[in-house]
Amino acid sequence: METFETLVRAEFAPKNTYLNTASNGLLPARTVTALHEAALLRAEGRPLTPLYEDVEASRAAYARLVGVPVTRVAAGASVAAHTGLIATSLPAGAEVLTAEDDFTSVLNPFHVRGDLKVRAVPLERIAEAVRPGTALVAVSAAQSADGRIADLPALREAARTHGARTYVDFSQSAGWLPMDADAYDYSVSVSFKWLLGPHGAAFLVVPEDFGDLTPVLAGWVAAEAPWDSCYGPVAELARSARRFDLSHALFTYAGLRRSLDLVEELGVAAVRAHDLALADRFRAGLATLGHEPVPAPGSAIVSVPGLGVRQPELSRAGIEVSNRAGNLRASFHLFNTTADVDRLLDVLSG
Repeated sequence: METFETLVRAEFAPKNTYLNTASNGLLPARTVTALHEAALLRAEGRPLTPLYEDVEASRAAYARLVGVPVTRVAAGASVAAHTGLIATSLPAGAEVLTAEDDFTSVLNPFHVRGDLKVRAVPLERIAEAVRPGTALVAVSAAQSADGRIADLPALREAARTHGARTYVDFSQSAGWLPMDADAYDYSVSVSFKWLLGPHGAAFLVVPEDFGDLTPVLAGWVAAEAPWDSCYGPVAELARSARRFDLSHALFTYAGLRRSLDLVEELGVAAVRAHDLALADRFRAGLATLGHEPVPAPGSAIVSVPGLGVRQPELSRAGIEVSNRAGNLRASFHLFNTTADVDRLLDVLSG
């Protein structure tokens, strides 16, 4: 029987100390193999049917991961595109409540509308800031800049009390933080961070009744019968969330299917325990060096004020982290070890 450790060792062999999953996750070996095979299909002129099957298998795997029926999951290209779809559904003058300095893809489509009232408050106050007249609350489950985790249960209850819809971006938590997408009206995640997939895919979860969304970006793939809908207006949109699909980056889904298989095999609970143990080890080590990270209990992302300027030095030493808003951001995932944490601490100690 394969253990967590043997599964991970079979899939990953980083050549450096990689602590930057919050930017990009590493690709498992099985994913690299699938990408190579997908490219050969195109190069050799063989039918691409298996690649379309990969799209649906990835959609189903994501649905299981977030706990919703597959009929509620749309497959797109980016968080920004999905946010734009939601932004177009709001009436002029609607209030959108956001967290200060959240990731741009969660925010900007609401701002560029020009006729919405976008209000930003500190993350810790977002639940209490929901008020009568708030149409939508949009927030990341885990903040990109520093790993702080939103109090989503409190936000959900506040939104219900005031009749507001909710939109949650799980991009920095899908894969290590348990998710209940059914608790929110809309939610989204990219594939290339903690889900360990290639770039080019993002999933949107919508209500069973599709909420207020209009499929303004619908092309032939959004039809109930796509291959019968290649010419002229679509006669019948998909009866599921697939009506909000964008044309699929087929190679991406060929790889992503295998990445999601691995996450499922390992289990989010086991991944979370592993990731948080490493993050806590780093926090403890920072304390001995006299550094205090941004408070983000229970997060796999650790951000240290004032140390972002050391990112180039660390990269030259073979340690990959990020400089975000002047903070040194280290993010821990299943392929990391205690040796990675200790090496980072050793270089930081000078």
